[in-house]
Amino acid sequence: MTQKGVPLGVGPAPAGPRPSVKKTLDKDLNKLTGLGIGVIFLALVWWFSALQTGDGAGGAFIILAGIVGGYMALNIGANDVANNVGPAVGARALTMTGALVIAAVFETMGALLAGGEVVATVSKGIIDPTRFESGDVFVTAMLAALFAAALWVNLATYVSAPVSTTHAIVGGVMGAGIATAGFDVVAWGTMAKIAASWVISPLLGGTIAALFLAFINRAIVYQDDKIAAAKRWVPVLVALMAGVFSAYLVMKGLKRVWTPELWLVALIGLAIFAGAYAAIKPLVARRAEGMENRNESVRSLFTIPLICSVALLSFAHGSNDVANAVGPLSAIVGVVGSGDISAKVEIPLWVMLIGAAGISLGLVLFGPKLVRRVGQEITKMNPMRAYCVALSAAITVILASALGLPVSSTHIAVGAIFGVGFFREYFSARRPRVRRDDTGKETTGNGKYNGEIIRRRKLVRRSHLMTIVAAWVITVPATAVMAGGLFFAFSAL
Repeated sequence: MTQKGVPLGVGPAPAGPRPSVKKTLDKDLNKLTGLGIGVIFLALVWWFSALQTGDGAGGAFIILAGIVGGYMALNIGANDVANNVGPAVGARALTMTGALVIAAVFETMGALLAGGEVVATVSKGIIDPTRFESGDVFVTAMLAALFAAALWVNLATYVSAPVSTTHAIVGGVMGAGIATAGFDVVAWGTMAKIAASWVISPLLGGTIAALFLAFINRAIVYQDDKIAAAKRWVPVLVALMAGVFSAYLVMKGLKRVWTPELWLVALIGLAIFAGAYAAIKPLVARRAEGMENRNESVRSLFTIPLICSVALLSFAHGSNDVANAVGPLSAIVGVVGSGDISAKVEIPLWVMLIGAAGISLGLVLFGPKLVRRVGQEITKMNPMRAYCVALSAAITVILASALGLPVSSTHIAVGAIFGVGFFREYFSARRPRVRRDDTGKETTGNGKYNGEIIRRRKLVRRSHLMTIVAAWVITVPATAVMAGGLFFAFSAL
């Protein structure tokens, strides 16, 4: 068919912007809007910090530290929180909007209700604060450490690499300490434990997640009667998640307000497990009635536990990692007010508000990019796989805390995702679905396995693996170098 002698589809393009151009413009506008709101937030932090301080150099230091602390909080929200919500979003248990709202609310609750950390030295035991010449030098070093960590996490978010904000702060404090008082100021034994956690965290998290996925596959997914198997095992798995997360919340999320003995934590976990099993078993049995004998039916039983895991992980994260943003700020406030470098400093409420607001705002404005990377782009998620990731993160943190190992929740969660993905590759190779019939044609029937095609299947994005591992390895040295340079720059002003 032609139109005025011109073949259809060959003539000039219709008026108006192309869809791809419009999509790009919308994306750019969203970025500018996010940046604009972020700048407004930091301006409000400036004003809010000024209300809490007096005139003079000390007040100026506190205002500057407040702005840098707010900037760090934005970056923690943009980068670190993705590990809590990404798997649930990738599994479609939650929409992006729903996940961001739940995480923002529970991050704020965790920070304000259970985040009242007592900051002893803000150095997390890696440097000796008494080695600083004066309070001004200490304040400058802490400001450099906080700014370096914030810049590094911002860069990691830009390249879509989830990194440990705790490690970024540790590296910043170490670098600023070395620039101030030399290499002897660093507690190298503590640094060795932190370096060991780079390996321990992801391997432990990945192994536990893979083991749980292997159990679910064998006990439920590949059973002839999936629904009967689900009735038997899903209540156990969901109750296990309830018990583990209860223990996790007591150990990590509430440790600022209550620190029970390890035996009591275990007893609480067992009691919650038993109660949850008794309550969930009949609910699962009723819901499973009439379900089709399909994997999709079984997966739907894990949706509610996943939503609960997002809330609990976010609460615990807010109670712990808000200190990464406001810990050095609190130290600066304490030193400016008292002049005592080594004194323990309570985090003031106004400082905690800056951290909580910044983390939540950073998550909403800039978090979706990392949420998609963690939940969708590393390996394909479904509710059962996401369940394994969430449970692995909680179990690994509990084990590490009991053993005194300094592990990173970011490394654990991302390691669990990679563990699930690599197990899928292994299991897929053991149970190939692509086959050939007697004529050599590929088929899904019971013909001969096509081993070559199966071996070529890659269910984990290797490029993402290399980017993330590289970011993990260089986080501490990179922030140390940046903090040292910033300390010298600030000292010269």
